[in-house]
Amino acid sequence: MNAYASAYTRLKQSFSRIAALDEAAAMLGWDAAAMMPAGGAEARGEQMATLAGLSHEMLVSNAIADDLAAVAALDDAWDGANLALMRDAHVRATAIPRDLVEASSRANSVCETIWRQARPASDFPMVRDALAEVVRLTREKAGILAQTLALTPYDALMSQYQRGVTAAEIRPVFANYEAFLETALPAAESYQRRNGVADLPPGPYLVATQEALCRRLSADAGLDYGSARLDRSAHPFCGGTQTDIRITTRYDEQDFCQALLGVLHETGHGLYEQNLPRQYMRQPVGAAAGMAIHESQSLIIEMQAVRSDAYLGYLAPVVSQAFGRVISAAGLKARLRHVARSLIRVEADELTYPAHVILRFRLEEALVSGDLAVADLPAAWNDGLHAVLGITPPDDRQGCLQDIHWYDGAFGYFPSYTLGAMAAAQLMAAARLAVPGLDDGFARGDIAPLTAWLSQNVHSLGAKLGFHEMLAQATGEAFSAQAFEAQLTSRYFPHQVT
Repeated sequence: MNAYASAYTRLKQSFSRIAALDEAAAMLGWDAAAMMPAGGAEARGEQMATLAGLSHEMLVSNAIADDLAAVAALDDAWDGANLALMRDAHVRATAIPRDLVEASSRANSVCETIWRQARPASDFPMVRDALAEVVRLTREKAGILAQTLALTPYDALMSQYQRGVTAAEIRPVFANYEAFLETALPAAESYQRRNGVADLPPGPYLVATQEALCRRLSADAGLDYGSARLDRSAHPFCGGTQTDIRITTRYDEQDFCQALLGVLHETGHGLYEQNLPRQYMRQPVGAAAGMAIHESQSLIIEMQAVRSDAYLGYLAPVVSQAFGRVISAAGLKARLRHVARSLIRVEADELTYPAHVILRFRLEEALVSGDLAVADLPAAWNDGLHAVLGITPPDDRQGCLQDIHWYDGAFGYFPSYTLGAMAAAQLMAAARLAVPGLDDGFARGDIAPLTAWLSQNVHSLGAKLGFHEMLAQATGEAFSAQAFEAQLTSRYFPHQVT
């Protein structure tokens, strides 16, 4: 074995061990959100900080640095991409001192735990100081990464979630969507008023029945429950590992749709993880290509497939039988495709959802730059939401406390949601051309032809390609919001001039 091969083999072994540590942290994170008693929070924070420190220590070690220096290039495209991702991870890690890594992990854990009490109490002052510490450490980290990577501080944070996308690219996309929404939203509201709505029967819908139905439809969509489980948490998410997927949701006895769509959304994330290339498991190139791509995979299931006319026609008799009452496809469409100026992001319709992301994008940019003080966040949030949707939250629970992300230190993540929605529409348009009869399958509840196409064109590629490269290869076109806006127009205000 030559020197290149030996060094690269050692690198793969080292990164596999780092990935195993990160997997352990992921499982502890799932447990903290879904199972852990409140009394375990302090100890869990130390556990998470220790694992983060160990992972960081390995990544910045002289052994990895020496092996990276010993491997100039690799001929194989997959190994070459893997090596490039290893270098990027090492450069980022060596820029951040271990004490900052552990301090950030500890602060995030403390802040998230306080947020879980502050949110239901609508008490922002309760968590304000903890959030200020998270923001302070985030700014410190962003400043270091910005210098190392020759990026702006916010771009440096955003690149942790989706490489190759910058705020300068996002701003015009979001500005164009705002312009689209100015006419699209009134047009959709007008169309909705003229055509009326069909109601769903009032609750209660038993939680046990909802849970069984969610699991069934998730499994039917392709999630392998031999390597996955469904639980409850304050904020729905998909976590765990490639061979141990953990999805969560929350239930409302008066509205079964919230949990159902939440689970199918997280199922899209889980399918992506389960179908990543096993031969590169625990290697950087074997991971997901980024969170915008990840969101495209959840939204192509939840929004593009499940909310289609064909699938809702299939779903109506299924939920009718489960709950023992008549639930029509028209009622499901009215509920799941109802346009409203919602206060809550996770409950927003797909037309107005990007407005929520645009708000968060602007606020977190301001928090990271220091232009917005944490103490002023509630007022800035309320003013910003009124600017984009014309509504104002009555309290902080429905305002700046509603999302977990900032309280867990995830700054730069939010743009991925809308980039993912736009990418999902672009991918669906390409899939319809490549796989005739998708809607015929949806009408039978069969999403497999779509997921097979996604597995070939997205899942199986791991992180070999970036956001722009993967979309261009899968769809034959550069990233664009055109397919997204066309789909919204046809679904929410057809035959109307905007």
